[in-house]
Amino acid sequence: MINRVLIRLKVIQIVYAYYQNGSKNLDAAEKELFFSLSKAYDLYNYLLLLMVAVTQYAQRRIDIAKAKLAPSPEDLKPNTKFAENKFIAQLEVNKSLGEYVENQKRSWNDEVDFIKGLYEQIVASDIYAEYMASKEHSYEEDRELWRKLYKTFIFNNESIDALLEDQSLYWNDDKEVVDTFVYKTIKRFEEKNGANQELLPEFKDEDDREFARRLFRRTILNCDYYRHLIAENIRNWDINRVAFMDVIIMQCALAEILSFPNIPISVTLNEYVDIAKLYSTHKSGAFVNGTLDGIVNVLKKEGKLTKN
Repeated sequence: MINRVLIRLKVIQIVYAYYQNGSKNLDAAEKELFFSLSKAYDLYNYLLLLMVAVTQYAQRRIDIAKAKLAPSPEDLKPNTKFAENKFIAQLEVNKSLGEYVENQKRSWNDEVDFIKGLYEQIVASDIYAEYMASKEHSYEEDRELWRKLYKTFIFNNESIDALLEDQSLYWNDDKEVVDTFVYKTIKRFEEKNGANQELLPEFKDEDDREFARRLFRRTILNCDYYRHLIAENIRNWDINRVAFMDVIIMQCALAEILSFPNIPISVTLNEYVDIAKLYSTHKSGAFVNGTLDGIVNVLKKEGKLTKN
């Protein structure tokens, strides 16, 4: 699940903190990097549980209505299609998700008001109305419902962002990326797999874990060389006048360009320019792009860089 886009973001965050806190303990900072990445995987599981929590709330509403002293005919014979969603029933018993709940002791039980509000938003939507009116009740329709609901109500939801930020500082910048993994997981589910349906692993493979470790260490250990390259290519600027985040982003980018020959330079440049646009000043994207492009050209002329 943790892809290289997220790894780059986390490395930049930890490198920035490494210089800001002044401790200069490389091993401790590396542990913090991997802990931060593990928290992103926690968020992935927690957001999967959110869909289960909303569905369980719907079932409780049905049970409460039936238990009224004078239930209406609609209370006694409700439309249970949403509460009995086959995709959610499968997700609820998923073995990997169950292990997460058991190990982390995390649930949405303390967020009743939030779950209620999200449920009411869903019920008021055309997506819900169309689903409940449909005579079909297939696994595929049930999974498709949650694909639409997740994209509509959980992606870019400021209330969820605020709630998650209160729960973990590590989740401040993770949700946008993690949402795409949850969305992908919904589409990957198959009814035949039952409780054994595989979720996305924390790391795709050992190469990605090693990518995180080496990118972080090379960024720190070769700091003087990378900053020399940056300074040489911004001759009309004092490096001390450059936004510190821009320096960190370029430092990480150079570590990747010079340490990972299998990654095309264009891929690396695009990734770090996008990060600069999101996490630094409004002029940083163009500045980082121009500076790195100049450094790459110099390194190629000097024969220190041969990849494209």
